[in-house]
Amino acid sequence: MKHSGCAVNKERHFSCEDCNGNVSGGFDASVSQIVLCQNNICNQAHMNRVVTHELIHAFDHCRAHVDWFTNVRHLACSEVRAANLSGDCSLLNEILRLHFGLKQHHQTCVRDRAIRSILAVRNISKEVAQKAVDEVFESCFNDHEPFGRIPHNKTYARYAHRDFQNRDRYYSNI
Repeated sequence: MKHSGCAVNKERHFSCEDCNGNVSGGFDASVSQIVLCQNNICNQAHMNRVVTHELIHAFDHCRAHVDWFTNVRHLACSEVRAANLSGDCSLLNEILRLHFGLKQHHQTCVRDRAIRSILAVRNISKEVAQKAVDEVFESCFNDHEPFGRIPHNKTYARYAHRDFQNRDRYYSNI
């Protein structure tokens, strides 16, 4: 975040609260704050996914100046990116949800999770949410910033972090 021009202060930009329903967290764009639902997060791995998911929204807010409140395509893009990059659709999570397939399963999961997230925060029809996700899916699914790759597991996450640390060095040689 700092590298992208947005400083993060843990005390200011993170809030732990009790939440209604089964929501695990959210990004409040009006105050640039990540809300973690302490009553709905069950273990450390879940917490890591929620924090990563919401940090991707914060990164998009900083980098792309997302119009969260009036442009459903902006929201859809950030939800696609967050589902894709946060581990929401890891093979283990999908098996635990009893959802698994072989062909293009990760993409299907990302699409479905993005639609669910949009419906959780917007009073729109499922068809409108699906259309918004479909319109942005290819470009947003392929946008892996700030990781440079999809961190499918801890090893890939370490590779992504290494790539991020070294990216200025690569570009300076061009």
